[in-house]
Amino acid sequence: MNKILPVDLTRQYKIISQEVSEAVLEILSSGRYIGGTAVTDFEYQFADYLDTNECIGCNSGTDALYMALRALDIGQGDEVITTPFTFIATAEVITRVGATPIFVDIDAATFNLDLDRVEEAISQKTKAIIPVHLFGQPVDMTRLMAIAEANNLYVIEDCAQATGAEWAERKVGSIGHIGCFSFFPTKNLGACGDGGALTTNDPAVAARVKMLREHGCQVRYRHDLTGLNSRLDTIQAAILQIKLRYLDRWNQQRHEAVSYYQQLLQSLPNIQLPQAMSGGKNVWNQYTIRIADTGNKDEPTREYVRTQLQQRGIISMIYYPLPLHLQPVYSYLGYRVGQLPTAEQAAREVLSLPLFPGISFEELQQVAYGLKDCLAFK
Repeated sequence: MNKILPVDLTRQYKIISQEVSEAVLEILSSGRYIGGTAVTDFEYQFADYLDTNECIGCNSGTDALYMALRALDIGQGDEVITTPFTFIATAEVITRVGATPIFVDIDAATFNLDLDRVEEAISQKTKAIIPVHLFGQPVDMTRLMAIAEANNLYVIEDCAQATGAEWAERKVGSIGHIGCFSFFPTKNLGACGDGGALTTNDPAVAARVKMLREHGCQVRYRHDLTGLNSRLDTIQAAILQIKLRYLDRWNQQRHEAVSYYQQLLQSLPNIQLPQAMSGGKNVWNQYTIRIADTGNKDEPTREYVRTQLQQRGIISMIYYPLPLHLQPVYSYLGYRVGQLPTAEQAAREVLSLPLFPGISFEELQQVAYGLKDCLAFK
């Protein structure tokens, strides 16, 4: 039986290997390894794809989030509302600029911010909201932007897992004041290394971010801001240009794989399948089911299912086993177990099954039949 990995990047590479080799060799032979037209061309193409005025490439999605906060002058004494159910980078950058993350519970169906609770969390210190389009599922940006506008708040979209996703026929990253993208290899648009980008329609924000990523410098050797070194690598930009041309096709393959999963798994007991919400276009960075944490010893636990799948050659992942408000690094904020119950329950129940462009129907069947066997708990 073949092992099925959560993500198999070699299948993408086989399709574009010749294009990638030619592009990389051209850069290597040019001697221009930092900046250049490969970077500016990708920035233009990505902005065009998203329908934003500006795109600024950088070293990572984390740096994009950090520079977004810096560009908006968010820092000491400010509060930023975000989700506890995401990768730590989303909150980490809030701490790095000296602000305080305010964690708000999630919606059980989407894993995204519960917008009812967002309104309740706004205070006089609140300066911004960072929604995360988790697992490729877009947040209801129509409602969120209305909340932000009514309270004079910035919205920074964390689009790390959602490149190509849409809300109300607009690409995520083009709706809020700033969009932040990661090009980590496993993302929908992934580089062959680290990379990220920030998008905006505000020329002042764009100009400030361009300074920040170059050590706070606009004119060479004149530094007006405390910045950082966060450039998008030239080779990665060239690879991303190629991959961007395939992105919609690969996202469609994800959608087709999910549709087949839904057919195969719909009748299985004790699990909850993910659903695409009306009004948005999910690009399925992850296919994440929930295995009910009932406490009943006669029913299979998530840990049992995951172990049994692994024994069948099926490797699953848990995103995320401990929500951010309960992470040791944020103990000083004083959050308690039970305070954000929906996120805490999700952390106990979620399991992401293998999903990537090029996964075969036979592999999807193998996963589904393996899961069915695991749930026939004795």
